[in-house]
Amino acid sequence: MVYASLIFEFLKIGVFSIGGGLATLPFLYDLADKYDWFTRETLIDMIAVSESTPGPIGLNMATYAGYAAGGVPGGVAATLSLITPSFFFIILIVKILDKFKENKLVKSAFYGIRPAVTALIASAAIEILRIALFRTQDFIDTKNLSDILKYGNVALFIIIFYLIRKLGGHPVFYICGAAVFGYLLNL
Repeated sequence: MVYASLIFEFLKIGVFSIGGGLATLPFLYDLADKYDWFTRETLIDMIAVSESTPGPIGLNMATYAGYAAGGVPGGVAATLSLITPSFFFIILIVKILDKFKENKLVKSAFYGIRPAVTALIASAAIEILRIALFRTQDFIDTKNLSDILKYGNVALFIIIFYLIRKLGGHPVFYICGAAVFGYLLNL
């Protein structure tokens, strides 16, 4: 039963997550709420691992989620289900886009898709920030304003944001540095 659910859910994600891996995040949040495969907090860890490993983030996350739900067969089922719609869409687009690329309807459709994809990605980013930087449940429980922030995470976020803006550099250095920092803090 878990494999049928994985296939259905990741086929659905593959069809509707236009805009790349980050566009899959709202769908994955929905899965975290719907199934016990992973939690929203685990999803943040999945994002960190997916961003730190080679390959598309959506594909890495599908593999991770499928593996968490159903082992190796679950990982394979989720991964193949996620990429199957894209495979067929690309073939279809290549066949017809050349004929219709100047069509006003096609241009209008792409014009409308852009803000929708942007909203999906922004929604995912806000949820990531909320989970990574805030202790929402602690604040709700205590009503103490000092309990709302994860101070170490906020400090690391500010430092890395500043360094990226000031120095630039490859993201791998920041990811590795943050991983070391996190490890040292949790010793």
